[in-house]
Amino acid sequence: MEDRRLYERTQTSFKVILTHPSIGTIIGTARDISDGGAQVVIENHALPPVGTVLNVLFKKTVGQVNEKPVPMKIVYAQRNVIGLMFEGR
Repeated sequence: MEDRRLYERTQTSFKVILTHPSIGTIIGTARDISDGGAQVVIENHALPPVGTVLNVLFKKTVGQVNEKPVPMKIVYAQRNVIGLMFEGR
């Protein structure tokens, strides 16, 4: 199978806070992150539909990675994992 990734992925375990006006707040954990997006595991919450744009805040154990939430689009959803792509990519 051909690998079609455009960006190199880095494994991580950042906490991820996903928000959307009609969905509310969802807490997840990023498995990996790249310049193009992130793979996020979501426990105990229904997955939003593919195509949904969420506001995403990445947090580490102490402090935040990004100061303001960034818009990211859900590009795939499988079981309890979503793939997010930074908007504008």
